[in-house]
Amino acid sequence: MELIAHEIDVDVMILSADGGLNSANADQFVSDIGELIDGGLRRLIIDCSRLDYISSMGIGVLLGLSRRMKARGGEVKLSSVRGLIVQALHIARLDSFFQVYRDVDQARLAFRSE
Repeated sequence: MELIAHEIDVDVMILSADGGLNSANADQFVSDIGELIDGGLRRLIIDCSRLDYISSMGIGVLLGLSRRMKARGGEVKLSSVRGLIVQALHIARLDSFFQVYRDVDQARLAFRSE
């Protein structure tokens, strides 16, 4: 999986996830995001429009990321979740745990209203 970082509105980071999130790349994902959180990131949108696959390990990584952000006063929003990713979140009963938005713009606007 490749992560492409975009920063908008000064304090909101958008990460475009490209490929899959599974045991093969979960450690690198956690490390990369951890550095951003340690650097002060508090608002994160993960754009899932190009995320093709997520394993149970990947779902666990997203849960851990969300908990870590919340512990530091931050928040993670998911955007453009589709297909099998929606099904995986639903099966794991996490579709209500994450704030999921139709697209990046909707997620960005949700941060503005907070």
